[in-house]
Amino acid sequence: MSTIKKKKVSGGTRSDEGRRYRDTFASLKKTYRKLGISFWEYLSDRLTEGIKNIPSLPDIIRQKTTVPG
Repeated sequence: MSTIKKKKVSGGTRSDEGRRYRDTFASLKKTYRKLGISFWEYLSDRLTEGIKNIPSLPDIIRQKTTVPG
């Protein structure tokens, strides 16, 4: 009888929920990069108390997609 050891994969998750969270954060990082906004600055702005200096994501998207005319 042989013993099989599980390998810890870098960046791997232990659950489906963990995988969903990781994938969501990766998607958000890509979205903010495309919009020219630092994901970490946005995240910090959203998680700290007080006045929000950076508009919400839907507002940012509306601003970027609105065609003046």
